[in-house]
Amino acid sequence: MSPTLALGIAATLLVLATTIGIVLRRRDGRRRDGGALRFDPADAAAAEFGARATLVQFSTEMCARCPQVRRLLGGYASDHEGLRHVEIDLTHRPDLSARYKVLQTPTTFVIDSSGAVRARFHGVPHRHALAEALAAV
Repeated sequence: MSPTLALGIAATLLVLATTIGIVLRRRDGRRRDGGALRFDPADAAAAEFGARATLVQFSTEMCARCPQVRRLLGGYASDHEGLRHVEIDLTHRPDLSARYKVLQTPTTFVIDSSGAVRARFHGVPHRHALAEALAAV
């Protein structure tokens, strides 16, 4: 293989990896539709929903950003009436990651009082997007 061809392949891979990284970073923390998912309260240690909505955070023991999300969601829940924050550690419940299609941690669900997943966030949720999702509940 010629050095020019090797350099061209390396440059192409660098551009591709950079582009994928930028796209993934831009999507992180944005609101997505919850689809037709329903959350079973028996899957959480605390088996009751908030009167208005529940913020369900999926995390793992080795997750670096999960404590930040825990503080954000816990503070948000304590500041708003009828809102509850529940954290589920997927290290101890790996079956839930397949059931709820959780591919990364932290992942946050906004669940209404009936258990329907109204929104989901991958990564650290943007505060304004979280407020919009809760306003829609």
